Amino acid sequence: MRARLRLFILITAAGLPGCGGGSPTSPGPPVQTYPVTAVVFYDENGNGVLDATEAVRLPEVDVDVSGHVGRSEKLTGRAVVSGVPAGSYAVSLKMPSMPPFYAPATLPPITVPQAAGAEADVPVTLPIGDNPPNTYLAFGDSITVGEGSHSTDGYRSVVEELLAQNMGGRHRVIGDGISGSKSEQGADRIEASLRRNHTAYLLILYGTNDWNKNKSPCTLASPCPTIDNLRFMIQVAKAAHTMPVISTIIPSNPSFNPPERNEWVAGMNELIKAMARQEGAALADSYGAFTKAGNLPSLFFDHVHPNDAGYQLIAGAFFIAIARPPVATGSRWGVPSLFLAPVGASADR
Repeated sequence: MRARLRLFILITAAGLPGCGGGSPTSPGPPVQTYPVTAVVFYDENGNGVLDATEAVRLPEVDVDVSGHVGRSEKLTGRAVVSGVPAGSYAVSLKMPSMPPFYAPATLPPITVPQAAGAEADVPVTLPIGDNPPNTYLAFGDSITVGEGSHSTDGYRSVVEELLAQNMGGRHRVIGDGISGSKSEQGADRIEASLRRNHTAYLLILYGTNDWNKNKSPCTLASPCPTIDNLRFMIQVAKAAHTMPVISTIIPSNPSFNPPERNEWVAGMNELIKAMARQEGAALADSYGAFTKAGNLPSLFFDHVHPNDAGYQLIAGAFFIAIARPPVATGSRWGVPSLFLAPVGASADR
């Protein structure tokens, strides 16, 4: 009897599952995934369709499909998003990767897998009203005129080239610089200039000559004519649905100027950066480009005017401010919000 009971227990125990809940479940077949191709384009007329005349593409924008991200290429705007399972998904753009002022449009979902050779066109728009797309007003003093440059017209044509080489399309930079003018004179003529030119962007580079009139350092606690004048230019641009891009003041040539002048410039630029954040303007850090390049005298034609190498740096700063997300400029502020109520001063003069 005991032998039979012992045999029964052994047989029963052999049939019981072990600790851990039974035999392991075999993995299922891997989920098949597919690449998704998207093209991020500037939808100039806002109709949501990539028209034959719309040639501008946005580079280095992060495209998200179902949590999978690809980055758009230079010139083509094409992004390949890998690892997307079959299904229907929304396409979105990561806002921190977007250049200032652009806004993505709402898209219908896309079906994955895409048909052979298909691309999802992803439109973005600019709030420029009736202003012509891809036009820029370069506004300033003799540096905007291009004095000291030999092979180009200063920074203006270089900005056009950089935009075309990276974003495609045709870009037109209109020059409105007056030699010897100060920011006060710029504030006096900005409204007429924008009414005359109706551009999508305003590129401001003013303040170099203000040193000659106001050598006292400005502070956040006291009125500062230069900052007030630059603020007014930005506010006028916003009212005209023109995207404001403001440059820091470039340093002067230390071989011809006292050190106090560049100390004044550095202090003014901190105030310009703060004011740009307040007003939602994009910042072109030309000053930073000069100081990082080093050997300041090698970048100048004379005491204040850059040579061709210096103008290349200014053009690069404006290009980055226009075509790259704000983090690329070294600033800590987010994508500009154009038409919020201005902080600080009123646009009334």
